[in-house]
Amino acid sequence: MESEGGALDEKRLGKRLQEARVAAGLTQQQLCQKASLSYSTLAKIERGAIKSPSIFTIQSIAAALNTTLDALLGIEPVAAPPTKKTTRSGVRFVFFDVNGCLVRFAHRGFSKLSEESGVPIDVIETVFWEYDDAVCRGDKSLDELNTVLAETIHMIVDWKKYYLDAVEPVGGINDLVRWSIENYHVGLLTNSMPGFVPAMRERGLIPDVAFDTIIDSSEVHAMKPDPRIYEIAQERAGFPPSEILLIDDSRANLIAAKKHGWHTIWFDYYRPEESIANIRQALQPAE
Repeated sequence: MESEGGALDEKRLGKRLQEARVAAGLTQQQLCQKASLSYSTLAKIERGAIKSPSIFTIQSIAAALNTTLDALLGIEPVAAPPTKKTTRSGVRFVFFDVNGCLVRFAHRGFSKLSEESGVPIDVIETVFWEYDDAVCRGDKSLDELNTVLAETIHMIVDWKKYYLDAVEPVGGINDLVRWSIENYHVGLLTNSMPGFVPAMRERGLIPDVAFDTIIDSSEVHAMKPDPRIYEIAQERAGFPPSEILLIDDSRANLIAAKKHGWHTIWFDYYRPEESIANIRQALQPAE
């Protein structure tokens, strides 16, 4: 690579890598999986924080992106990413919540467990909510939740299966997400149990599209409205707070985002058409 100082070269490489990843329609997590690379390593390379990354690492990334080593090194041009827009209020990045926004939470899963076990639903819910936050933060495992539920209702429990069988997409939201991705940078910011987001994408419960980033509480070990998860999300989004919008059904989560300097929109999944119309209006691009 041509050099005007080492740091500049690393930043140029990181920028080309990011452009190639976006052009390929991959999130950072997806590229890490394809290239067998840790998230922290990829994030540091894209930020230009790693001095002289291994040529073998760059070759692996190039292969995962279906491009060439020369392209990433700047010897060949990298295809330019699609141009994204800015709203009239300055928003360039949109985070969607999952439960209560993209999908209706699976309360029917509790009903199904109650029907099959004969245990009152309030007993099941009490046990579940005692473990929910800890599992969503990654402090306890899903197996631990399954075990305590099984001990309560005296039958084997796979909560992930009950959840996926009961949850359903909010009407019209998938089209909104796809439209948003065509025009803006988009990510997910969700309090979810381990493995639930990939499973929902596989089932088509949430759009299987190229999100810029997915902030899963069980992976980052922080939950909304904890300020730390917003700090992580902002860093991975790569935009200042004044250019980030959070769409969420929880007022506590929105208040925390607002304190962090983000734009916010409350999503009322009992009136999804009205909420979607409000979001589309807010996301109208600047002239």
